[in-house]
Amino acid sequence: MAAQSYDVIVIGAGPGGYVAAIRAAQLGLKTCVVEREHLGGICLNWGCIPTKALLRSSEVFHLMERAKDFGLKAENIGYDLDAVVKRSRGVAKQLSSGIGHLMKKNKITVVMGEASIPAKGKVSVKTEKGTEELTAKNIVLATGARARELPGLEADGDLVWTYKHALQPVRMPKKLLVIGSGAIGIEFASFYNTLGADTTVVEVMDRVLPVEDAEISAFAKKAFVKQGMKIMEKAMVKQLDRGKGKVTAHIEVGGKVEKQEFDTVISAVGIVGNVEGLGLEELGVKVDRTHVITDEFCRTGVDGLYAIGDIAGAPWLAHKASHEGVMVAELIAGKHAHPVKPESIAGCTYCQPQVASVGYTEAKAKELGYEIKVGRFPFIGNGKAIALGEAEGMVKTVFDAKTGELLGAHMVGAEVTEMIQGYVVGRQLETTEEDLMNTVFPHPTLSEMMHESVLDAYGRVIHM
Repeated sequence: MAAQSYDVIVIGAGPGGYVAAIRAAQLGLKTCVVEREHLGGICLNWGCIPTKALLRSSEVFHLMERAKDFGLKAENIGYDLDAVVKRSRGVAKQLSSGIGHLMKKNKITVVMGEASIPAKGKVSVKTEKGTEELTAKNIVLATGARARELPGLEADGDLVWTYKHALQPVRMPKKLLVIGSGAIGIEFASFYNTLGADTTVVEVMDRVLPVEDAEISAFAKKAFVKQGMKIMEKAMVKQLDRGKGKVTAHIEVGGKVEKQEFDTVISAVGIVGNVEGLGLEELGVKVDRTHVITDEFCRTGVDGLYAIGDIAGAPWLAHKASHEGVMVAELIAGKHAHPVKPESIAGCTYCQPQVASVGYTEAKAKELGYEIKVGRFPFIGNGKAIALGEAEGMVKTVFDAKTGELLGAHMVGAEVTEMIQGYVVGRQLETTEEDLMNTVFPHPTLSEMMHESVLDAYGRVIHM
């Protein structure tokens, strides 16, 4: 049987791969997607979306517990963990099936199976029915990543979990240890802590959410501790002793090792790229610590071979992958492509309180040699935040003192993951402080704090 020929073959149907395929098809390219598990990839099935469904349930539960604050009565408040998980899986299934519809709508061929690249321009796919041979002038690697597992801390699905186990828990943890306080770790810590787990978070760096601005990290930590979480910074889990229904963790902090018992451990210590079995080394693709080395246009250095999303390195974010997918499809089609600027991609963490940021932190801006102006505005000074009963939080902005360029924006508090996009657009349009100060923000909204933070940077804040 002759090999099926395409203009573009995309390996992986996550938020990078399926978006790349759709844009390629829109541009008139004959396109094929190869996926080994679920359309939508980790993001839709085991990451971004189902975790937000879980967190929404815990958020509503938290609000119910605060009913009295709003003049309401709610008695015998409880939850059904199985039902919470079932809703989360239902949301993921709905969106995954929606990707299948989009593939059909755009006349994209979908091949379910394990792909490898035996030679330039060729893709071999092991399917349930055998092996399919495909060819294309352009191949896009969008194979994503998986949870990193450290020696001795490997997940077993019972006592020690990865994010996948945490999404479909075999039980509600009573005493939970979360290793790692990046977005994944802190979101699961927030979810289970809100539902009543006695939660401890261990972070090897000097602060939780270590990629965020130090001031924002400190504010978030204070909120987590107030909620009952135990935070251990500059600490490392050296060993896990697994017994019947319990795990003894050996935690090194301050040069000493202490032992603590837990019934559940979630390991969230980063990710590794899915580069195995593709034949990349034979093709001459450069791989560094499980990530493919690319240029700003996601080109691997091998003619006609591109890498996007998590496999291509940080930031490991779905929206970055999607933008790269569009860019690569347009590049292949001969259009003018816009490379991704990592410093203009927002990062969002959906814990309670939420955290969001874009651009340089205050420390990074100083390190890069900028003379800066910094503005801050607290949620307590905003009418809408007080009316919502969400008066804890802050918005922080960092400007170039010489040019007025918005260098970075950092937020912690209710719904900041929805507000950050205003600053993202500002950075994309090369907005200055004058543009932002002359913009009329609607009242009463949380977004007014974005305006006030800018005003504060230039000594013009109104409500503080």
